Amino acid sequence: MQQFLKFWFLSPGLVLASALNLPLPVAAQGLFSPAVTVNEEVVTYFELEQRAQFMRLLGTAGDPYEQAREELIKDRLKNAAVTEAGINISEEDVLAGMTELAGRANLSLEEFTKVLGQNGVAPETLRDYTSAGLAWRDYVGSRFLSRARPSDAEIDRAMGRAGTGGVQVLLSEVIIPINAQNAGQVEEIAEQISQLKSYSAFSSAATQYSASDSRNNQGQLPWMNLSKLPPQLQEVVLGLKSGEITAPMPLQGAVALFQMRGIREVTGSAPRYAAIEYASYFIAGGRTPEAMSTAQKIASQIDTCDDLYGIAKDQDPSVLDRQSLAPSEIPQDIALELAKLDTGETSTVLTRNNGQTLMLLMMCGRTADLGAGESESREGVANALTQQRLGAFADSFIEQLRADAEIVIK
Repeated sequence: MQQFLKFWFLSPGLVLASALNLPLPVAAQGLFSPAVTVNEEVVTYFELEQRAQFMRLLGTAGDPYEQAREELIKDRLKNAAVTEAGINISEEDVLAGMTELAGRANLSLEEFTKVLGQNGVAPETLRDYTSAGLAWRDYVGSRFLSRARPSDAEIDRAMGRAGTGGVQVLLSEVIIPINAQNAGQVEEIAEQISQLKSYSAFSSAATQYSASDSRNNQGQLPWMNLSKLPPQLQEVVLGLKSGEITAPMPLQGAVALFQMRGIREVTGSAPRYAAIEYASYFIAGGRTPEAMSTAQKIASQIDTCDDLYGIAKDQDPSVLDRQSLAPSEIPQDIALELAKLDTGETSTVLTRNNGQTLMLLMMCGRTADLGAGESESREGVANALTQQRLGAFADSFIEQLRADAEIVIK
């Protein structure tokens, strides 16, 4: 496990301002009174001021006091999970971690603690910071490592051994919802659309029948890297000539058709993705006006996938599903919608439960290939992919813990 988890909890850049003698904020309520409570666990003003000063010395971006409060809140959440899992860090590991951190400032541990002390940071603050990071590293590894390891196919993609190169396509789409009640009618309409012979006729069909947001633009999508499309669709699209339309493609809860409007090669290779992370929030009612209104309201309130944990708080856990999958593992209807989204964007096209449940789909992020050439070892690529995924899993889990926690800032 250690080869995958080498101090990824530590800041990658360390700037120690040893000449600074920065003042500490003064808490009117007293240094050892509560500044924050997290599920009744106390963070004192003393801890807050110590961490803020420590983060100043590390060169942390942003307001050190605000950053310190956020980090200490997360530490309390992490410590609770670590304690419940029965994870303990040895004194030798803590000492090694402190030495590693000091080394990033090109100092010995003795020199490092001396400089911290000269700037008002107690040795216990360094010890607590290091111990918490190591314990959390071990917890994340034990919980998520098996899910974070990439497959051989994912490593191949990351090393550039798979993919289609620098090709972009210009498509139009029609996405028609289908259920048991309208299946016959939808299949007939889809077959008729597949026989159309002009761009204008396809555009009219998209405006009339499509449930996708692109219907507001006559079904027309912007130029898109072919590698963004689901792998199973890439070959189909490449086989189209300009103006040609695919046969109706059955999806879960919909039928899709695509018309080719253009294809081009671009300089360099198109991005390839080892994994795509997305979140699905499920709303009862399908595509009813009430459900769509709820989805739009939620979409206007969220900026990242982490925000959905707050929306889903106190609800059945099944209402929110967050995944990080290789492109080939993503259901085709979801993959089609994700291909149109940038990070933080949402879609309300898809449904589940035979059209009775609306899916608010959000793109969390894409794990690009690492630009690895053939000379790079598979082990190195695998480790890098694992680190990326562990970080994503850990961040997602912390946000879930935070959404469920009772946090009181004094």
